[in-house]
Amino acid sequence: MLDQSYYAKADEIIEHYGRKAGSLIPIMQDIQGAYRYLPGELLSYVAKEIGVREAKAYSVATFYENFSFEPKGKYIIKVCDGTACHVRKSGPILDVLFKELGLNKKKHTTDDMVFTVETVSCLGACGLAPTLMVNEQVYPCMTPEKAIELIEELRGESV
Repeated sequence: MLDQSYYAKADEIIEHYGRKAGSLIPIMQDIQGAYRYLPGELLSYVAKEIGVREAKAYSVATFYENFSFEPKGKYIIKVCDGTACHVRKSGPILDVLFKELGLNKKKHTTDDMVFTVETVSCLGACGLAPTLMVNEQVYPCMTPEKAIELIEELRGESV
């Protein structure tokens, strides 16, 4: 059961975009922006409030890779595994992040909710490969050593 403040925030977002089916995606984006994930219970609430079938809302949310039903950490680290990054050894960077943070291919978020590690197909910075992104900041020419240094720096900020 979600705290009442989640519903209040959803109501505020719904009022901003309007109670119409065409508002579904921007409403979901704003909710995910606020909480770093899309709580399923809140998606059901939004669907009812804007007059969209719950199944339709879920089909939209699961179609777009950007939406996540799992809570994410304060720092979302996206490791590029596109062709340029893969050829330039993004795999060892992902491996060292998983090891350093105690994560794996099935567990993407640390227990303290500070870090989430994901792989993406492309960050659009192929000339700077291998790259990773933390929230909205791109880090070019990464190495496993630089990735560990970055984690330590972020840990210091999160205290």
